[in-house]
Amino acid sequence: MTNPLGVSDRAAPGAAGKPLGLWMATALVVGSMIGSGVFMLPAALAPYGAASLTGWAIALCGALLLAATFAKLAVHWPCTGGPYAYVRRSFGDAAGFGIAWSYWISIWSGMAAIAVAFAGSIGAIFPALTATPVRAAACALLALWTCSVVNLIGLRQAGRLQVLVTALKLLPLLLFGIVALWFVDAGHYVPFNPSGKTLPQVAQVTVILTMWALCGLEVATVPAGAIRDPERTIPRATLLGTLLAGIATILACTVVIGLVPTEVLQDSGAPMADAASRIWGPGAAIGIAALAAVSTFGAINGWMMVCGQVSLAAAGDGLFPRRFARLDRNGTPAFGILVGSVLATLLVIASYSRSLVELFTFILLISTSAILLPYAASSAAWLRSGGRNGGRAVALLALLYSLFALSGAGAEALGWGAVLLLAGAPVYVWMKRRPAPASGV
Repeated sequence: MTNPLGVSDRAAPGAAGKPLGLWMATALVVGSMIGSGVFMLPAALAPYGAASLTGWAIALCGALLLAATFAKLAVHWPCTGGPYAYVRRSFGDAAGFGIAWSYWISIWSGMAAIAVAFAGSIGAIFPALTATPVRAAACALLALWTCSVVNLIGLRQAGRLQVLVTALKLLPLLLFGIVALWFVDAGHYVPFNPSGKTLPQVAQVTVILTMWALCGLEVATVPAGAIRDPERTIPRATLLGTLLAGIATILACTVVIGLVPTEVLQDSGAPMADAASRIWGPGAAIGIAALAAVSTFGAINGWMMVCGQVSLAAAGDGLFPRRFARLDRNGTPAFGILVGSVLATLLVIASYSRSLVELFTFILLISTSAILLPYAASSAAWLRSGGRNGGRAVALLALLYSLFALSGAGAEALGWGAVLLLAGAPVYVWMKRRPAPASGV
């Protein structure tokens, strides 16, 4: 059915049985943010040396601005769909569809990137499993489809798994970052900027890379219909989750740069494991690789949940095909989960000939570019709403930050992102020509 705001609120299996409370919602945020970025990004950032820390600083400030904006939006419009729902409410169906399509692309392409990172972690434990591109792709797809099956069982089960894996990765990650600080070699931060680019250029490039590690700050807003007391729970989960994930991620990545030489780091498929090995030996590397595997698996699980909920909300409003709006006997948007899994699978297969680091970086840029557009549009939606209850200055800064980060994606990633976004135009035209869905569809 449709809520009073005119935005689909069908994500919940029933008003009396909303499965997600504060801890599950916070775990969804933290678990979605702490995934592959903290374990793989040090390799992608290695060419920029310690200068990449400027990107981290800007990205964290931007993430907190966005989190505060989404917290305001969640109170003002407590409805299922997150960025899509806010933009549709503010700017109409066409803008809403564009954001839903872009956000949906970012989710399933992000799942592909995280699955690749999972393969890299497994390879650090069992090198033979990722010795060839085909084997690495197979490992990635195994994790992807395992999470798909878990989410098909039901939201409550997926939420419980998310709490467990979030606890298993957040606490060890914080412990690693704090303890490893004492072993950092300051010489690895010299030269500060080995890339040959100016510091503003480095900041522009690294912001979008580091933003990948902070994507997911908004995910508690997406299944709002399945969250208990959403007006209070979602803002708390969004702000708390962003702060916890941001601190843990930046601390760990800074430590890795200070432990592993740049020339080694930039070719590493498991940079944090390599850093741990230098301090505590091969056994520690295996432990960190296992932590990375758990972390990336949890992130895939969280994004899989969001993938189904976004397409569910858009379909409930008649902007996505109706099959996405159907719930199975477990109250799960099974069709949306399966379609997202298939598309992520195709992306991994299509790009498997690249090295793990190259593959991860390429998919990362596509996914982050696709998600920054919904971030910018959501900030604009709060500005257009009149910024009730304050926060207009914060939303304006969040909008400017999103556009700045988007500018650093590069021509190839932006080009692919534009192609994927334009591919949605025929879908929108087709859906608008179809009869409007009956209430409750």
